[in-house]
Amino acid sequence: QVQLVESGGGLVQPGGSLRLSCAVSRSIFDFANVGWGRQAPGKQRDMVADIESGGRTNYADSATGRFTISRDNAKNTVYLHMNGLKPDDTAVYYCKAIDAFGTYWGQGTQVTVSS
Repeated sequence: QVQLVESGGGLVQPGGSLRLSCAVSRSIFDFANVGWGRQAPGKQRDMVADIESGGRTNYADSATGRFTISRDNAKNTVYLHMNGLKPDDTAVYYCKAIDAFGTYWGQGTQVTVSS
């Protein structure tokens, strides 16, 4: 059973920064891809950023230049560093992991960008 536990969300002012963390219950190397998605109220869940097992990173256009995904293999943790946050970034952020058997999601952490 795979467990993904997110943390680090909260309320931040426009232009501010946050770092989200995702603790994975198994070795990150077990997964072909780990990353983050987000879902705003009334909208579908969209990919934000992910990192492949070989280290290649991928970003949504909305995240490029402002967000950085990284991982700590020893801690089995994936991070999302978010800078220059905008009100449009307000959403529940979900950690995601993909292996040969399926896609797994965490419970999510709320990020609210507001003055």
